[in-house]
Amino acid sequence: MAKKPKHDAAGNNGAKAPGKACSIVPDTMLGDDVALVAENMERILGSPSYSLAQDDKLLLTQEEMRGVRMLLELGKPEIALQADNIKSTVIVFGGTQIVDRSAAERRIFEARRAAQAAPADESLAREVKRAEELLSMCHYYDDARTFARIVSIDNQCEDERDYVIVTGGGPGIMEAANRGAFDVGCKSIGLNIKLPAEQQPNPFITPELCFQFKYFALRKFHFILRAAAVVLFPGGFGTLDEMFETLTLRQTHRMQPVPIILYGRDYWSKVINFQALADSGVIADHHLDLFSYAETPEDAWQQILDFHAKTQRR
Repeated sequence: MAKKPKHDAAGNNGAKAPGKACSIVPDTMLGDDVALVAENMERILGSPSYSLAQDDKLLLTQEEMRGVRMLLELGKPEIALQADNIKSTVIVFGGTQIVDRSAAERRIFEARRAAQAAPADESLAREVKRAEELLSMCHYYDDARTFARIVSIDNQCEDERDYVIVTGGGPGIMEAANRGAFDVGCKSIGLNIKLPAEQQPNPFITPELCFQFKYFALRKFHFILRAAAVVLFPGGFGTLDEMFETLTLRQTHRMQPVPIILYGRDYWSKVINFQALADSGVIADHHLDLFSYAETPEDAWQQILDFHAKTQRR
């Protein structure tokens, strides 16, 4: 028995309808219209589709091009650092709110004036205390600046540059480290990323070595790639993130051996109880040897030199 053809709701038997005929036929062939052809040629040459892919900014911003953008962020700094013969770096991490004394004093003045204008506002009184605490920490800014001067001045005399200071390129401790290299006429690197409270890099970075990133992951990759040491001054969430990522990479042998120096034992001992991690068994006792403390710029630099001297002897 033959099957009956299927019908849709409109009663059609499922056969494909013929294509719609063109309703307007031009009086002349459009391809013979010289002016129209010239206009179309102009549109072709001006179309984004005809531009080289590398020049198509709209294309590069599309979601499908994320991988390409990541490759660009991987390659651009690498080419520049190779061109400048930068063989190794010293990373300086630290808080954006730890500024030089004059800026810290201005912040206290403004906080006190605001609190005096609204004495019942507890949040303003809290800001005064926070500003006073930050003033007591401004010596870390001075130490980061001094440290960068010491590291930079003797290691950029040859064509190949070692121990080049690299920071996140922002304010606070990062500014201090870039400034220290700037003080002695040496180069330093800034791996910057736009954040709500940090819209532009500090003014002490070597211009051709200041890079802007979109992706945190690739920014972190470039920090680690040439690192010969990591020095962590007091800081907040960002500094803690960078510290734990570096410690994890060393703990798991996913990066080269480097000294990891926590600058300012009092601060770090208050913020993190590392011994409690070992006592609880969540890290091994020997993992506490992955980092050390320093209290002076000279001590931090000597630890770096000693570490690499010992490594070379092995």
